[in-house]
Amino acid sequence: MATHYSPADPFQDPRASVPGTPETGVYGEQGAYGYGAAGTGGVGAHDHSPSPLPSHPFLPAEDSAVPLPVTSEKPPSRHSRRKWIIFGVLAAVVIIVLAIVLPVVLIHKNRGSGTSSSKAPTANPHSPTGATTGGDGSTVLTADGVTFRYNNSFGGYWVDDPRDPFNSGARAQSYTPALNETWDFMKDQIRGVNLGGWFVMEPFITPALFEKYQNVTPSEALPGGLVRDEWSLSVAMTNDTSPGGGLSQLEDHYKTFITEQDFAQIAGAGLNWVRLPVPYWAIDVWPGEPFLPKVAWKYILNAIQWSRKYGLRMYIELHTAPGSQNGLNHSGRLGPINFLNGPMGIANADRTMGYIRVLAEFISQNEYQDVIQMFGVLNEPLMGIIGRDPLDRFYLQNHDMLREITGIGKGAYMVVHDGFQGLGGWKDFLPGSDRIVLDTHPYVAFGGGLDAPLDHWPTAACQGFQVNQSLFDFGLTITGEFSAAINDCGLWVKGVGNDPSFGDCTQWDDWMNWTQDMKDGIKKFVMAEMDAMHFPGYFFWTWKIGASSATGKVQSPMWSYQLGLENGWMPTDPREAIGFCDSIGVTFNTPFTTTFQPWQTGGAGAGTIAPTAIASLSQYPPPAISNVNGANPTLLPQYTDISAAPTLSGPTFSGVTTGGGWADPTDAAKVAAPIPGCVYPDAWNAPADSTALVCATPTATPAPSDIAAPSVPTTTLLR
Repeated sequence: MATHYSPADPFQDPRASVPGTPETGVYGEQGAYGYGAAGTGGVGAHDHSPSPLPSHPFLPAEDSAVPLPVTSEKPPSRHSRRKWIIFGVLAAVVIIVLAIVLPVVLIHKNRGSGTSSSKAPTANPHSPTGATTGGDGSTVLTADGVTFRYNNSFGGYWVDDPRDPFNSGARAQSYTPALNETWDFMKDQIRGVNLGGWFVMEPFITPALFEKYQNVTPSEALPGGLVRDEWSLSVAMTNDTSPGGGLSQLEDHYKTFITEQDFAQIAGAGLNWVRLPVPYWAIDVWPGEPFLPKVAWKYILNAIQWSRKYGLRMYIELHTAPGSQNGLNHSGRLGPINFLNGPMGIANADRTMGYIRVLAEFISQNEYQDVIQMFGVLNEPLMGIIGRDPLDRFYLQNHDMLREITGIGKGAYMVVHDGFQGLGGWKDFLPGSDRIVLDTHPYVAFGGGLDAPLDHWPTAACQGFQVNQSLFDFGLTITGEFSAAINDCGLWVKGVGNDPSFGDCTQWDDWMNWTQDMKDGIKKFVMAEMDAMHFPGYFFWTWKIGASSATGKVQSPMWSYQLGLENGWMPTDPREAIGFCDSIGVTFNTPFTTTFQPWQTGGAGAGTIAPTAIASLSQYPPPAISNVNGANPTLLPQYTDISAAPTLSGPTFSGVTTGGGWADPTDAAKVAAPIPGCVYPDAWNAPADSTALVCATPTATPAPSDIAAPSVPTTTLLR
């Protein structure tokens, strides 16, 4: 039965739409697994700047146990083949010892139990490699010599194995499978958090980095003297030759903003997944782009290893694209969209696909498949501008590329974003594909009606934050981002230079003086969100907000999971949210009482995409893209596959051989690079009439220097 909403509900307010973007909504019907329905539209993603479109929330519409032994067992790899032959005789003895010893070492404490005295790491009797492990109250020693106490009252335990650094025996909580056990999307629920602002800078997450460079001398690279995104921040840092200046400030941030202790705290908070935004400049940059090149990767490797150590699964996603996929500040550069849109749209998409391939090859190595179990090919492409057809074709190309690397039914699930068009339109997308997950990012903070009383928001969340209908129509559907924010208060939440629309934010910014009623109200809102979308699961945006250099305190408190835990407006046990919507009298329909189709989880039929879908979407480049004055996309400026693909290095461990960064040794294809002798329109800001590519020798074989710096044209005009 359709759920009708009161006109007073802000979710019912008309939404300003992107030109050419159909209005969409959500269903409000209950399901057996956390209720869920069809989708959230809403722009709201975590950029919050006003360009290129106003931010608004999604709108509803009618109808529409005991720890297991720590082991290093995993699928065969060069690191796991070695152990058991000489120990076969002892296997039975070991099992008996484990049955006695591990429950003592890894005792599962009840919720809310007091912390025990600090315990030293305990030798793992099941590992002949000398792994150490510890549960609640154990002492952790990090690689850089820091020690801290591991607090995890949920039965989780960490594993550190110096002789087998790819040991995947850790478990985040007793109710979460260890990494070397199978994740079951019908039984296990994702309770995750994002690590935003670590490798992709956003002003409201890391304000101190941006505050240092506000009102700098205006220039062509810094119009208005405003530093509003990572592009302008990088320019300002590069121009700063004073002590403490330079791009090295970003590496200092990588080292300190998120550390191993954060991963331990995430597991100790009852969370079992992390979503890690990765910028393409962790792989490579091209001339003219100011980003810090390649440095982030070694810290991304730390993140992967820390996730492994604490039993946390990872959803890694490419958060930025050359030319920008959405024009928002978290794409790297605020401004026009030049991905699958405009004269350089095809060229930028081809370059992006190369970066997706490099990441896919790395994470598909045997050493990483137990940790990195979802891979987002591109964060938040703005479908209202780009169009559905070009994105669908791009996704099909990436699906086929990924599965050629992994094989069918193997490797990470591929994640695609709903493009802010809601979930309803994704019904029957690529039937027969191999394990595609749909990701939606609902926020309330950027629409109308934000002055509603606190007790309004839990009901609104229970009615609106649901995905069950999409579980029927599409398959696996997750909530990759949401927050505790009930308004747009906070420093630069809507972007540098933009004030909140809420009005007087004094009390909401002053979280140190929030009343208990305010904290309880925010917590109930979060519990409602978590309950409404707890199956298959969610990722809070974000784990940490940095302090302002001007005030010394966090200025956007409703966006920090860590701060909310410390101060009482986030649940200390996320499982407490289950059943919250029922407790406040919100009833739903559309229970997801069935199971996913086998091909949706890598079973029978996976990788056999319906011929009709292949026929309608296989042409690439797309037959048409927007904002090119009607030009044929095949005749637009394009790069050519002439450059060797970059290879991402693995971590270095003493006495251990690691993978070569490339899962499929037969994959030797080149990646996109500029054609030597050609001059291209601005890849980040090409006018719609810049459809000409002028070249001297468009078919010449390039030298590396040619790829880095295309020469000035002399003769040939290509259209």
